Amino acid sequence: MKRFVLFFFIGCSFFLPSCLNWFLEKPTFTLKEIEVRNISLKEINFLFGIEVQNPNNFDLKLRALEYTVYFYDQEVGKGRLQKEIKIANSSSVLVQIPLQTDLKSLGNPLGFLLAGKDLRYKIEGAAIIKTSLGSATIPFSKSGEIKLK
Repeated sequence: MKRFVLFFFIGCSFFLPSCLNWFLEKPTFTLKEIEVRNISLKEINFLFGIEVQNPNNFDLKLRALEYTVYFYDQEVGKGRLQKEIKIANSSSVLVQIPLQTDLKSLGNPLGFLLAGKDLRYKIEGAAIIKTSLGSATIPFSKSGEIKLK
């Protein structure tokens, strides 16, 4: 009987993380703001405020966030935020992610940025989420128009 219990717990420890998708309601990602932090002759630094909403009845930890940013369908940069952020159950948190890009990769969108018009964007990537049951990689993609700060 002791062997059965031991094998049961060992088996559960291997299969439980793969069953995480049965219990985990995927968090949602919403772009709330884009701020121009610094402009030089060669590059521009942005700070994106992304709201991460946890719809679950348990806490999540955002372990990492990989992202690619497009302005007017043109890729302007990639990044990875490697910072553990706790997202309490049934709540949201604003995550600040940086993006540094050279002016050459902005090309056409630079005129829209300088004119103060709404910016058409797309952000796609993946979030690595950790729970007490295991970890999961959640892909996301958001697009729309937003006014720069």
